[in-house]
Amino acid sequence: MFNKIAALAFALTLAAPGLLFAATPVNINQADAATIAKSLDGIGQSRAQAIVDWRTAHGPFKKADDLHHVKGIGKATIERNRDAILLDGDAATAVAKADVPAKAAHKKRKAATVEAAAEE
Repeated sequence: MFNKIAALAFALTLAAPGLLFAATPVNINQADAATIAKSLDGIGQSRAQAIVDWRTAHGPFKKADDLHHVKGIGKATIERNRDAILLDGDAATAVAKADVPAKAAHKKRKAATVEAAAEE
């Protein structure tokens, strides 16, 4: 019995960091740097400030992929946060996506892609 409880406690300890760092939905066209840094996985304060600076200089982002224009943000970061990156008018879908962390959704899309490729 003790071994089962210890194993469960160990598993929860390993799972906790993944839950703590899951991306949460944020409108990148309206949020300040601190909010962006807290909301997106792999985006710290300096990159969040670079997002705000780029937005100020060039206008609002039209799609999530436009983040690649910001120095230090690549495809992997965009993909990891795709479901949490909101643009103007995306507030309605934010509620539906808020229940699914961005990483879990990415894994589901990747698995579907692998399955589709295997069928061909």
